[in-house]
Amino acid sequence: MTTHLRPLAEIAAAVRDRRTTAVEVVRSAMTGIVRAESGPDRLNAFITYSYEGADAAAAAVDAAVTGGGGDSRPLAGVPVAVKDNLCTLDLPTTCGSRMLAAYRSPYEATVVTRLRAAGAIVAGKTNLDEFAMGSSTECSAFGPTLNPHDRTRVPGGSSGGSAAAVAAGLVPAALGSETGGSVRQPAAFCGVVGIKPSYGRVSRNGLVAFASSLDQVGTIGRSVADAALLLETIAGHDPLDATTADRPVPSLAAELDAGVEGLVVGVPGEYFPPELDPRIAALCRATLERLRSAGAEVREVSLPHTRYAIPTYYVLAPAEASSNLARFDGVRYGLRAPGAHSTEAVYELTRELGFGTEVKRRIMLGTYVLSAGYYDAYYARALRVRSLIERDFRQVFDSGVHALFTPTTPTPAFRLGEKLGDPYAMYLSDVFTVTANLAGIPAISVPIGRVDGLPVGGQILADRWDEATMIRVAAAVER
Repeated sequence: MTTHLRPLAEIAAAVRDRRTTAVEVVRSAMTGIVRAESGPDRLNAFITYSYEGADAAAAAVDAAVTGGGGDSRPLAGVPVAVKDNLCTLDLPTTCGSRMLAAYRSPYEATVVTRLRAAGAIVAGKTNLDEFAMGSSTECSAFGPTLNPHDRTRVPGGSSGGSAAAVAAGLVPAALGSETGGSVRQPAAFCGVVGIKPSYGRVSRNGLVAFASSLDQVGTIGRSVADAALLLETIAGHDPLDATTADRPVPSLAAELDAGVEGLVVGVPGEYFPPELDPRIAALCRATLERLRSAGAEVREVSLPHTRYAIPTYYVLAPAEASSNLARFDGVRYGLRAPGAHSTEAVYELTRELGFGTEVKRRIMLGTYVLSAGYYDAYYARALRVRSLIERDFRQVFDSGVHALFTPTTPTPAFRLGEKLGDPYAMYLSDVFTVTANLAGIPAISVPIGRVDGLPVGGQILADRWDEATMIRVAAAVER
């Protein structure tokens, strides 16, 4: 196996034991990245990367290994890609937007700092839908990312660059972010594992905000074990983010071989509508049979307010985006449009030139639902429905169900350009994922098979803070 594509724990152990070096591992990864990102048929998974910077960081790990105290860090020498809406000091943070095309952050995201502290090497920054607003990674100012399994299809979004980089074998793992499914949906489309933790489990400090009550940093790996190890590394309370919980982070590795004997796995009927691709439904049923054979009880359950999830999400998320993106005004940082001769013109021209179509659409929608005369009719009502969606999950988990199993997406990866002209059809790609963000619970997508040669993901959801049970079920599905 290529040096950098072993399991994360194996890579780090080999570096610590001097069976290989961090420089060898990182050069193996960076050579592949340069090859994949060069030429007219480039994958376009990365926006920026630095061979020299990664090499220097790897050399520092090797120096620590050979030093007197050795290097006991859990990710020593492991190359990891980082979605380009997470702030870094050594590489630009563009958010896939012309607005921040040359922006250099003065500080680093907490999750990136924790990766480096664990010995990981940041291989580069991955492509995304602009400001994480999209489901296909086609809405990037730097062009679309392609699906490594079929380059005529999308990798999903908005963390499509991270998922494609892992699926293509460019890096063994990556960080993404989620607002409504932006880790799990591309993980499903690309045939890798994607985790969205509980809201408050991982710091959002240094994650450029889209919708602050929904955003979460997530992990993508080639296996459940790798994605879980990455999550353990970045999780935990952060005094720089008041929304992080001061709770112990569970040992997820301990759950990988625990099995599902005695667990109750719920199957919500609302996640198996007539519109679901019947071949995906068949793969889900086969997976549930395997879980039953492994000792789990499979129980039908109901989450009745699921049908309101998409309209609720597309009121709340744009409303928060409208507020968060007001800071991009051409005055403080980022793009400033030339030729403006008044403050109003600076704002107007900068935002016209700097934002793409989808970002403008969501800002306008969010501004509308927050405006006088419409706030109560739309935003306040959506908040109440969000509470009902949360209550649905609470009642199911309180009834003795340990985890839920659903499809991750209603279809396999769709073709490039297929849904760009129909925003509502694009939004429905996240119909099975937005509920976890609205409720703040953890969820994971795991590959469960293929349809027409394209990967299909199954989703496991658990109660808030119960990533351990989620990983237990996910590992059983993977096996």
